[in-house]
Amino acid sequence: MRRTVYLSLAAVAALGAGARGARAADADLVARGEYLERAADCEVCHTRPGGTPFAGGRAFVLPGIGTIYSPNITPDRETGIGTYSDAQFVSAVQRGVAPGWKHLYPVMPYPSYARMTVDDVRAIRAYLDTLRPVHAPAPANEVRFPYSFRPVMIAWNLINLPSAALADDPGQSADWNRGRYLVEAAGHCAECHSPRNIMQATSRAHSYAGTVTDGWRAYNISPDPDSGIGAWSDTQLAAYLSSGHAEGHGTAAGPMADVVSHSLRYLTARDIAAMVTYLRTLPARRSDETVANITPDALATGANSSNGSRLFAGACAGCHLTNGQGRQVEVADLWGARSLGETQGPNLTKLMVEGSRLDTAQGAMIMPAFGPEYRDQDLADIANYAIGHFSHRIGHVTARDVATERGDAPPS
Repeated sequence: MRRTVYLSLAAVAALGAGARGARAADADLVARGEYLERAADCEVCHTRPGGTPFAGGRAFVLPGIGTIYSPNITPDRETGIGTYSDAQFVSAVQRGVAPGWKHLYPVMPYPSYARMTVDDVRAIRAYLDTLRPVHAPAPANEVRFPYSFRPVMIAWNLINLPSAALADDPGQSADWNRGRYLVEAAGHCAECHSPRNIMQATSRAHSYAGTVTDGWRAYNISPDPDSGIGAWSDTQLAAYLSSGHAEGHGTAAGPMADVVSHSLRYLTARDIAAMVTYLRTLPARRSDETVANITPDALATGANSSNGSRLFAGACAGCHLTNGQGRQVEVADLWGARSLGETQGPNLTKLMVEGSRLDTAQGAMIMPAFGPEYRDQDLADIANYAIGHFSHRIGHVTARDVATERGDAPPS
């Protein structure tokens, strides 16, 4: 009898230890999945402005295709992914095929996620399963023919979808391979920083040379020394990726600020360094950007400099100071900002009209949008003054550019 009791107690202890081990393993899997979700930047695309995180509804306007809305990826069983099996989730993320043989559009970066390992994708699913279910049906997509006929995506996938996950290159270092995985697969950097071809797939011939994404210019991040990141130091590049700001290169805004806020700032220093290592080895791509450098003396006689200077002093110097070095916080430093280096000022104009938010370890850093009390010409004058004063270039921002950005005039 005593032997039976001892055996029973031992069995109970073993079961308890096994349960604790399983819970620990599950917790490790969820923690790994949360980190990978950050690296893959799922929250930004699957959250509409002002909406519940991961509940979908964000609109993506694709020229020539239409408007596509991101779906709900919370565990809600009716409108989310609560009924997905792991295999179905992997299929949607890596093959672009959701349950019911529903083919997704490549605004979902599944061609990049196809290069991730299946275990990493399953870990992300484990984390998403811990979120609060949110009932949030996505709006209906508004897609033009022939893309409205989803089976077209079968042919698209046959041509453009990678066949397997990235395999480590034995001729490269562990850091390089890790960086490639984060840049090419999980982080899907090419999806925003590379132009698209006629099939709306990322261009391999011009990869990382920069393009317009969601109305913002995603800059050249190839090692080209003039229009890319070739002149950046490793320290500057790592700082920009991890915090959204690098001395002498400005502060992230728009979609890149979202990426830093919700993704990159959560990565380890070693992973950020690995990304820098890999980015250094990309082919250098020259961007067709107009710089039009001129002398400070010539700038002093430029048109609208007086009005732009006056408006900048009243509206901008409070945070940026008249010398552009920023008050109190480094993110307000204007020197070297790439948006000021573009003479047409597309990102600068968009930033002034829409504003931007960058979440940092010190809190949210907000660039407020300019309101209707400023005329279109006023904003054009401020933009051209800032381009000239801080980049020594002639700005060509017009009132029509501002009106178009505000939605008050059709694009020219």
